[in-house]
Amino acid sequence: MQIIAHDPARFAALPDYTFADNWLTIDLGEGFTARMHYLDEGPKDAPPVLLFHGEPSWSYLYRKMIPLLVAAGFRCLAPDLIGFGKSDKPSEQSFYTYARHVAWLKQWRDAVVPQPAGLFCQDWGGLLGLRMVGQEPHRFAFVVASNTFLPTGGGKASAGFLEWREFARSSPEFRIGGIMDRGSQSELSAAEVAAYDAPFPDEASKAGARAFPQLVPIEDDKDGVADNIAAWKGLADFDKPFLTLFGEDDPVLGKAGPLLSGRIKGAAGLPHAMLEKCGHFSQEDHPEALSQGVIAMAKKAGFLT
Repeated sequence: MQIIAHDPARFAALPDYTFADNWLTIDLGEGFTARMHYLDEGPKDAPPVLLFHGEPSWSYLYRKMIPLLVAAGFRCLAPDLIGFGKSDKPSEQSFYTYARHVAWLKQWRDAVVPQPAGLFCQDWGGLLGLRMVGQEPHRFAFVVASNTFLPTGGGKASAGFLEWREFARSSPEFRIGGIMDRGSQSELSAAEVAAYDAPFPDEASKAGARAFPQLVPIEDDKDGVADNIAAWKGLADFDKPFLTLFGEDDPVLGKAGPLLSGRIKGAAGLPHAMLEKCGHFSQEDHPEALSQGVIAMAKKAGFLT
């Protein structure tokens, strides 16, 4: 197996992505290490908010939200998951597991921002982040979740997800930029599509993006079911502000918002919303509404003045 490093030339002059690079070496297991890339914007002593991307995106997805959140007084931390963005990419799909992704992200969090933080998560950012909230609720001040869930088997999934999983597994062409464009209600420019393609120049670099949909624990025999069932105990009892802002035009997870908010103590009585003209990649379609949700929950929690 190869550990593929990013090509800096592919990331030159990306539109609206002028943030400084930060790096952390991660122990991947089995004798492998990788460099994990992340953004760290805003004063280091400001209240931190973690911005977790999903599949098949990277921290470029947060380029519209970060300036708004920094202006509101946050320190924004947005990692590129291993296999995505500028982070290194193991070349074999079988190397990627749900448990490893959680462990790699926890390594990053423990090293970079061990103190309590807010969380915004979408797609696989929620499958990772919500498990972390359930396992260590005391480390999170509030949560805003968009188009995500913490599945525990049972065999239930939307037709949109099943179609997406099969496409990721078998499609001979897997063009990330085009996927991002189709998953957003707002039309991406050619330069933005190219920015989403930048981390993935060839098939080997797409191993993580191909693998992620196959790892979602929908069926009872999937790895991760037991861990998520255990995490739900802490997640359901999470009594700090927990807001859901989902896209009404998301065919994969758009209907999961009420299912999520209805099970979490801290979600009671909050202004959960289905956002109009909003696809799966809500950060592209409604960055202002999502940012305002983060700001409101941080203030409600007393985390941001």
